[in-house]
Amino acid sequence: MAKKVVATLKKEGGRTFAKVIKAVKSPKTGAYTFKEEMVASDAVQDLLKS
Repeated sequence: MAKKVVATLKKEGGRTFAKVIKAVKSPKTGAYTFKEEMVASDAVQDLLKS
């Protein structure tokens, strides 16, 4: 039986991150594209407002 390896990026005292996926409309074609970013959890609201 294989061992299950669990890796984590969260360490005590470290920052937590969130993946933000935003739909952006192209002014030229009118089609939507998706923009993905990894940001700190406390900066998510600031990113969505801009």
